[in-house]
Amino acid sequence: MNLMSIQLTTPINRGLAETLSREKNEPDWVAQLRAEAAERAGELEWPKPEKTRLDRWNLDAFGVYKQTSRIARLGELPAEVRELVPAEGGALLVQRNSGAAYVREAEELKSKGVIFTDLETACREHADLVKPYLFQAVDPFENRLNALHAALWNGGAFVYVPKNVEVELPLQAIYFRDDAEASFAPHIVIVAEKGSSVTYVDYAITPGEGGAAPFIHHSVIEAFVKPGARVRVASVHHMSDQGIDMTNRRAIVEQDGRIEWIIGDLHDGNTLTETQSLLQGQGSSSDAKVISIGLGQQRMSLTTRAVHIGRSSTSSMVTRAVMKDEATAIINGVTKIEKGATKANGEQTEKVLMLSPKARGDANPILLIDEDDVKAGHAASVGQVNADQVYYMMSRGISKEEAERLIITAFWRRSYPKCRWKP
Repeated sequence: MNLMSIQLTTPINRGLAETLSREKNEPDWVAQLRAEAAERAGELEWPKPEKTRLDRWNLDAFGVYKQTSRIARLGELPAEVRELVPAEGGALLVQRNSGAAYVREAEELKSKGVIFTDLETACREHADLVKPYLFQAVDPFENRLNALHAALWNGGAFVYVPKNVEVELPLQAIYFRDDAEASFAPHIVIVAEKGSSVTYVDYAITPGEGGAAPFIHHSVIEAFVKPGARVRVASVHHMSDQGIDMTNRRAIVEQDGRIEWIIGDLHDGNTLTETQSLLQGQGSSSDAKVISIGLGQQRMSLTTRAVHIGRSSTSSMVTRAVMKDEATAIINGVTKIEKGATKANGEQTEKVLMLSPKARGDANPILLIDEDDVKAGHAASVGQVNADQVYYMMSRGISKEEAERLIITAFWRRSYPKCRWKP
């Protein structure tokens, strides 16, 4: 079978998964995982997010696997992609459609033992480091979506930071789809050993023809934060309204480790995302900040979750969404404090601002507490732009559009005072 054109629509079978893995020259253990996931996918159900009807979404557009050719120069990339490349250089990974197109590893980091490459290459060249972690934070058999991703993932990234190594410059990845038929399913694994620190930044976009037809972007981030390590993950998704973004982000944080999530769920199509921190060790902590904008008839389900297992663990979750036109957002914040997680402290805030009478927002703060000696709190609000504020600014010569823009900017910055993002 020609690797250049392997159909990846559901249902997938074991033989197809094995063929895909074999022709990509993957190790046997990867082929076995793909095959088992493909075999079990049909037996599992789709996720069941709160108040969201996935059965009304087009869940068959997984696309065709297309082999990606490596490029030698960044100038060969589309202009929209080049705009995202950091001017100061540093480590960079670019995935085009179904595979890695460009990888730039900083020599200084390589000399310290830092690994930053695409996940497919890492499975072949660093199997001893990848195998203990791949699909350990995310259960491939939890639901049909996870199983299909385990069978079909492509490209992605692998980040490994040795003990006590601090990576000062961010490691950046750009995932883009400019082929309307290509599958698009990156899987990212981040491992930060004891006392290390790293920042990983990625973008997902669809320039050119990449968003011209229905597609599913199903991606996973697994972060493993060892004792005393610090990991920051910044991720922005902004793809066309023809796509469904289904992204699962999960971190396992050990003693005194810390994970920071900075998420821009700015996708124009239907969106189902979950960002979860499992605070496993004593003194572990997480901080999650999520912003989102909905427009048109977009349907969104955004869940942020912190699970406290370790004593004296702390979590903070802040989600802000702006809804326009007839868009609908279901915002779930879940703080779970398990029995034995004494002195844990979990705080969350969800707020939705609606710019249209037909827009809808639903903020759901959820506290699940199985321990007495803890602190937990939440705040949630849903409301429209204050008409008096708009009128006041218009009376001072400011247009209605600019008035709303200023109100939205203030809405972001009340929660993210250091943010310089412009709506």
